[in-house]
Amino acid sequence: MATAVAIVFSTTSFAAADDYDLDALRAAVEKYKDVNVALADGYIPDPSGHCVSAAAEGLPPELGGMGIHYLNPAALKITAGEPRVDGMSTHTDFMKPAILLYEPQADGSLELVGIENLVFEAAWRGMGHDSAPMLNGRHWDHMADNMGTTADEAHGFMPHFDQHVWLFRDNPNGVLEPFNPNVTCDHHES
Repeated sequence: MATAVAIVFSTTSFAAADDYDLDALRAAVEKYKDVNVALADGYIPDPSGHCVSAAAEGLPPELGGMGIHYLNPAALKITAGEPRVDGMSTHTDFMKPAILLYEPQADGSLELVGIENLVFEAAWRGMGHDSAPMLNGRHWDHMADNMGTTADEAHGFMPHFDQHVWLFRDNPNGVLEPFNPNVTCDHHES
């Protein structure tokens, strides 16, 4: 019995601190360069219709953007959409990301620039985790709306941890940073 408990604990700890080879991740999600493949696999455009940029979030514009988020509701285990998106996601598998990031192009097409995972804080803590998940030595970002600002720092979601990985667009600030100065929403049409 003690062995089984140790195995479960070990698996839980591993899920909280994952290391990935970025080339392997790139190969695993490359098929989503075709947004139609993403749609066929259950991803949907963020219902808000937003293309996320730092400037729109009240942050310095030079941080850049994130793009349009395509969500996989099954991976996120969405339970509510109003007043904020909520769910039970504790999904940390970047080989099958919960979110795809697309940059709108001048011709109306979308270019895959990165991936993201999101775990809802309440669900994550409910599993016994006392700190944010970690990817390649970096703790995921904690996102919660600050009611004292006009921006929505959590992008319409309940408090959560999220992690971006810029696989298809160089990010001079780092491959795991939330915003990318080389991503723009200039060609986004609501």
